[in-house]
Amino acid sequence: MIPKIRTGTGGTYGLIRYLYGPGQRDEHTDQHLVASWNDFAPDPGRNPHHTIAQLAAQLDQPVKAIGDRAPDSTIWHCSVRADPGDRHLDDNDWATIARRIVHATGIAPNGDTTACRWVAVRHAEDHIHIAATLVRQDGRLAGLSFDRRKAQAEARLIEKDYGLRQLNPGDGTAAKTPTSQERFKAERTGRTEPPRETLREAVRQAVAGAATEDEFFTRLREAGLRLKLRHAPSGDVLGYNVALPGDRNRASEPVWFAGSTLAPDLSLPRIRRRLTDSPAATAQPRTATPRTGRSAPARQRRDAAGIAEHATALLDNRDDEAAAQLVGAGELLDALAQTSPAATRAELRDAARAFERATRSHVRAENADIRVLRSAARGIVHAGGALGRGEDGGATAMVLSTLVLLTLAAARWHSARGHAQQAAASRQAADHLRAAYQQTAATPMRAMRERGQALPEPERRRHEATIRAARGEPENRTGTGRSYDALAATLAEAEKAGHDPKALLDEAASWRELGTARNTDDVLVWRIRRIADLPSTPSRPDRPKTATTRAKPVPSRTSPRVEPLAPARPGPRR
Repeated sequence: MIPKIRTGTGGTYGLIRYLYGPGQRDEHTDQHLVASWNDFAPDPGRNPHHTIAQLAAQLDQPVKAIGDRAPDSTIWHCSVRADPGDRHLDDNDWATIARRIVHATGIAPNGDTTACRWVAVRHAEDHIHIAATLVRQDGRLAGLSFDRRKAQAEARLIEKDYGLRQLNPGDGTAAKTPTSQERFKAERTGRTEPPRETLREAVRQAVAGAATEDEFFTRLREAGLRLKLRHAPSGDVLGYNVALPGDRNRASEPVWFAGSTLAPDLSLPRIRRRLTDSPAATAQPRTATPRTGRSAPARQRRDAAGIAEHATALLDNRDDEAAAQLVGAGELLDALAQTSPAATRAELRDAARAFERATRSHVRAENADIRVLRSAARGIVHAGGALGRGEDGGATAMVLSTLVLLTLAAARWHSARGHAQQAAASRQAADHLRAAYQQTAATPMRAMRERGQALPEPERRRHEATIRAARGEPENRTGTGRSYDALAATLAEAEKAGHDPKALLDEAASWRELGTARNTDDVLVWRIRRIADLPSTPSRPDRPKTATTRAKPVPSRTSPRVEPLAPARPGPRR
């Protein structure tokens, strides 16, 4: 059940006329009162002798009685909507719900006979509208404080009492949702979503990895948005507004949105604080010497996988400073979403949109450094899009495998703090990332399985014995249908490159979050390939790679070691 509160000026006649009217698309039916401040208010919907003007005049009487002492905002409007899957609620149910809402918010506390006047109008099966004035009948102003928060809290109790779908409680950090008028306008103009949501995503993508304020503004213009800067008399920029080309109001003027109205963390002061950790060229992550044929998008995605692995370990520490890692992870997702191939773009955009909610809470990280994450996002954006096949596709699968674990760690971090909406958003992002991973990893994983099946039988059995030992499975286990072809192929490649397969496997298995993976073998494959600096997509069996040097066994540790600006890369550089 979702209550939405708005306030307005003037009399209530316009609001009452809308509630009793046909609606903007003839969606209002059987308009009638279900409850009122005295249970005797005139009902223009059910009594032909009553008029809208009569009802509005009775509502407005306390406001007119105090004359010039009336406040600027005199109208309080709250819509209360049930979930589409909820059971049917009759007029008596809605009347009780309306009384509970006006009591909880302070509009009309139970037993207060001189409180504000209000009515509850029903013109659809799934919701009601409560219209009230903000002047009490005794001439005093309504004592509203935190009315939106109180309405939400009461809605959660109503859901329990009536057996309705229980929504996650919020904490006031969510972005503002589009109004019904914005949604109707989007449908009328043929847009797939309201401009507010399109602009919010575009601004998020523009700030992802941006090094300076000027670069951020340049990205907004390059994305095709209208941009208007607000200047102080000194010439300093105070804020910014964006608009979609073609989105105009009745006066044919662009419909501008300030960054702060799109989301709390998209105001210019908040963006400037994020840009303080600027991923400038000197802060770019150091990478291993690239292999021949490894494209820039592939290199940046491989680097991002290691950085995301480290952020996952930090989230598992459960301290408040980890909140900054969520912001950096959100930028990584935005960077991937805008550079991903067409096959996975929709899932990654949905993942980034869902995870946006997980990046905001009341927890503040005062000392955290997210330059590495922002540098990774910047590198992905500047490297451009991946082709979705070969080394690019394998590197994308590598980073997606890690980001699934990161979002699950974020869900656990939020759950520990009672952030229900953020935890749910993290899990939703994980689902979208899994879907994108399945599409991206299908080809490289099939190639690795085929390579594993083509290994000489003694070598394949030797690597499978190593895997079973690391997994604690009996060496003579047979007939289980368990196949380690991709993992065995990866260990074989690593061994040929001069690594100790057992040491690599032990290290990869010791890192955090392995237990939350649905397919631990896939996670181990990508971790080992990144640690050993193997190609994301294996070479053909008839063109084997030969080792030029032999490295010492990689020591085991509980989480990936990360240099000040980039994760370490064990193994030989080639």
